[in-house]
Amino acid sequence: MSTFGSSPFANIPPVVKNLLIINVIFYIAAQLFHDQFYSLFPIYYYESPFFKIWQPITYMFMHDDRSIHHLLFNMFALFSFGGAIEDAFGSKRFLNYYLLTGLGATVLHILVQNIELYNITGYVFNKLLVSDLQIIDGRITSFKYAGDLISSGQAEKIINNFEGPMLGASGAIFGILLAFLVLFPERELMLFPIFIPVKVKYIIPIYIIAELFLGVVRISGDSVAHFAHLGGALFGYILIKLWGVNGPRKFL
Repeated sequence: MSTFGSSPFANIPPVVKNLLIINVIFYIAAQLFHDQFYSLFPIYYYESPFFKIWQPITYMFMHDDRSIHHLLFNMFALFSFGGAIEDAFGSKRFLNYYLLTGLGATVLHILVQNIELYNITGYVFNKLLVSDLQIIDGRITSFKYAGDLISSGQAEKIINNFEGPMLGASGAIFGILLAFLVLFPERELMLFPIFIPVKVKYIIPIYIIAELFLGVVRISGDSVAHFAHLGGALFGYILIKLWGVNGPRKFL
């Protein structure tokens, strides 16, 4: 049978294919309905006035509108590594894995936010202290604080945690990378731009350690949610252990 003219998606497993399509649709729709999408579908801190119950799922399909590279990098990783993991797990389990690691990324990210606010306020639940938020054009311009005196920098940190959203598929992508590390550690990848083949068991751990370092050090101007990436990898590891997934495997 001739394969001439067949779809470029023909050999992509169904869940990976549909995830690619949904992410692209979200990105296009967000360009058309910018304000509505970027106010409703990224995820905000759970005590933020902008938080909605559906955001822990929808944030995974939103990407930075300032540059298409955020979308392209995540979709390239999903395309490159997701197919092998879907083939190994089966489609249903792979979808569960993708969504659960994305949720795991949210859990660790919000936990870190909560620790940051606890260090300022001394309270786990801050709605008792932060009230009467004045919001203009989606930004918090002022609020009342019922706790002890705080500095302007601490007030800015409170505002940033309450109004700063997280978005992107990166948490779930890190879950996929972790699964690829467990199942195919001997697989060689070409490193850009030096184009030297390096085994997965060396590349991905270094990548994860770098995320931990950047999350702890907090370089000025870095807006990447590094702990969300780590949360995706951590929950991926937990799921693989709970499910008793066998590895490593040969990569055909």
